[in-house]
Amino acid sequence: MFYDKTHWRDYLTFRKVNSVIKFLTISDVIIIGGFGLVTPVFAVFIVDGIEGGTLAVVGIAEAIFLFTKSIIQIPAASLIDKIKGEKDDFWVLFIGSIIYSIIPLWYLLINTPIELYIVQFFYGLSTAATIPSWLAIFTRHIDKKHEGIEWGVRQTLVDLGAALTASCGGFLAFYFGFTLLFFLVSISSFIGSFFLLGVYRHMKTGRVFPW
Repeated sequence: MFYDKTHWRDYLTFRKVNSVIKFLTISDVIIIGGFGLVTPVFAVFIVDGIEGGTLAVVGIAEAIFLFTKSIIQIPAASLIDKIKGEKDDFWVLFIGSIIYSIIPLWYLLINTPIELYIVQFFYGLSTAATIPSWLAIFTRHIDKKHEGIEWGVRQTLVDLGAALTASCGGFLAFYFGFTLLFFLVSISSFIGSFFLLGVYRHMKTGRVFPW
């Protein structure tokens, strides 16, 4: 039976998962887990740390991020699909993740709502580039007949990591301040981004640019 040959613990420990899926999942756990540190207290940071910061500003900032991500995501995905092979997918994912990792440090430099909105725009831009490329690579390399369990394991590990860091984020912000918190988020995201390099040598051939 399926259960006897491939126990779910084999997937949680990556014993039954190919290298591309393993590195993509680990990278996501680290990056999303890192951002989980600041997610529960981000609204407090805006209201208390930015001149003119209000709950209305919080809502507008989130709307700018989601709007930018939504508008750019489909053209980015379409461009990725038009280029033969998947090396382009990797470099879009890797470079986008590096930009994504710098964004937490930008929050430490802002003083006004307008500056916050600009950062949120770039946050949405980098997210719009990384999500389609990540999904494209994951979809191509997922182990056949085990799609459900591998997606489930990825989502479970990401959610558990985010839950763990979310529980620590408020504590760290209260006792050590937002500067340390955003530095930790950035460092965690950089580490997760460099885990993506483990994906590269297992990728299919292809061009990075269409010309």
